[in-house]
Amino acid sequence: MKIVSCDNLPPEKIIALDDLLLKKAEHGEIGETIRFWESKEYFIVLGRSSKASDDCILDNCKKDTIKIIRRSSGGGTILQGPGCLNYSLILSYKKNEQLKSITSSYEIILGKIAGKLREHGIPAQVKPISDIAIENKKISGNAQTRKKIYFLHHGTILFNFNLKKISLYLAHPPKEPSYRESRKHLDFMTNIHITKEKIEELLLSLYTPVGGSYELTSKDKNCLKTFILRA
Repeated sequence: MKIVSCDNLPPEKIIALDDLLLKKAEHGEIGETIRFWESKEYFIVLGRSSKASDDCILDNCKKDTIKIIRRSSGGGTILQGPGCLNYSLILSYKKNEQLKSITSSYEIILGKIAGKLREHGIPAQVKPISDIAIENKKISGNAQTRKKIYFLHHGTILFNFNLKKISLYLAHPPKEPSYRESRKHLDFMTNIHITKEKIEELLLSLYTPVGGSYELTSKDKNCLKTFILRA
């Protein structure tokens, strides 16, 4: 597994990079990877089947010039911005047959992360199907895209996010996990009280990079535009 460096990419391309890395892995050009990123600007990311008209408060988005971008993975619509750490894993099914099941892969990956957080005094719990919560409040949402040999698992971890911003730009989701119990965004979500650097350290202890880092080539950067999905 290599760690991927991806500094100074605009929102559309930083989302598209996950799909480029998945394609490169599937074609045997690169193996398993991990990467981290945090956006300096606020923007919205729709899930594969989400509709902006259902999930976003479009008047506010337009007024504040909030970009709306689509990702290839499932799951709900989210707001990105400062204080939200993103991690992306490109993993092979070969090391663990249970990863072929979407449900069990979430249980394995999120179970490891929640367990590592508990080791450091944070009472993290996995909430079906793809969240991590503290005291029944969401700190992490996750989603996947799957190919024949490899799959993408990516997620968010809130550590210093302005939670009030969410209600400005996102409507109450049309679908919600049962543990949400119809709570408003501000009552449902919370920040984890450790630094971004510490979160990265914990994740890297679970998915240790081997063989150094992977730097995007000029060809990679030029290809990113082909992976940008229409919102």
